[in-house]
Amino acid sequence: MRLYSDGMRYIFLAPMLVAAACADHAHQATPAHLHGAHDMSATDTRQAVRFPPELRLQTLAHMREHLAILGEIQQAIGRGAYDAAAELAEHQLGLSSLAMHGAQEVGPLMPPGMQQAGVAMHRAASRFAVEATNAGATNDPRPAIAALGVLTAQCVACHASYRLVD
Repeated sequence: MRLYSDGMRYIFLAPMLVAAACADHAHQATPAHLHGAHDMSATDTRQAVRFPPELRLQTLAHMREHLAILGEIQQAIGRGAYDAAAELAEHQLGLSSLAMHGAQEVGPLMPPGMQQAGVAMHRAASRFAVEATNAGATNDPRPAIAALGVLTAQCVACHASYRLVD
């Protein structure tokens, strides 16, 4: 389907491709109880992870920043600004951002599964950055959009499994 004459024909398909990518990888990244997570009357079965109050607030702020960056990445992909999307992903979410987010400080406070989920998210962001860079060369955003779905699924899986408490 061609919506725009300026090479942005995939913009309409982007939400569907992200949903498909999440569905394809959700079984790998999402716990079984996530499917009922939208039921607000359900008991919160996520594992509580204790952080010192100040570090908890700082970590939650970083997570909100991650969410905002995911939105910026989606906007960049929508504009066809693949290099900008790659730059955001790698330097704000990818493996090269670990020091910026204080991973050395918060990592030891996390249970092993949460640590693994965090590293998987950062790796997925770096893989997305590569795919977004490739999209700039090929003008085919589908692999990048699929990689963005995997990245998002990592975030969802961690938030469905863990919650920070004082």
